[in-house]
Amino acid sequence: MRADAQANHDRLLAVAGAVITEQGVDASMRDIARRAGVGLATLLRHFPTREALLEALLRTSFDELTARAAEVETTSSPQDAVMLWLRDFVACTKNYRGVVTAMVKAIEDPESALHTSCVTMRAAGTRLLTRAQGAGVARTDIDGADLFALASSLAWLGDQPGLDARAERLFGVVVSAILTDRAV
Repeated sequence: MRADAQANHDRLLAVAGAVITEQGVDASMRDIARRAGVGLATLLRHFPTREALLEALLRTSFDELTARAAEVETTSSPQDAVMLWLRDFVACTKNYRGVVTAMVKAIEDPESALHTSCVTMRAAGTRLLTRAQGAGVARTDIDGADLFALASSLAWLGDQPGLDARAERLFGVVVSAILTDRAV
């Protein structure tokens, strides 16, 4: 990529991150381009869809979350690993209001730019859950899709005005519902 194109790409990502943090994932692509000092066509050359832009913004966070799951799988007890992954998942989504909805849709849509990252992240959580189930410390009537849905619900709570104060208590409720050795 030419130096000027790379500079535009980097500036677009930085500005998009700030705008989406302020306005959520439905922020105007035109506003992002304007604030980055480029035309909409330039933005669309780099990121042809909103999902492509989100994928570029979130890829690092999702990759870190997947790597963190591998780390806690080997360094933490099975139940602590699940709890840590859930916390990390919720924290990963906090910066971008509305990202949970995009993630849930992407899991179901193989054509989505976010699909691979989301599926990989969900698989990491599934491995942790399966390990905890094998150790007898997690319910066996849930699977990785259920864990992802519960994690998404927890992330959604923190996204809602007025409910974020309940989010920590409800995190404990959800964890105690998944892990058989935890109580609220």
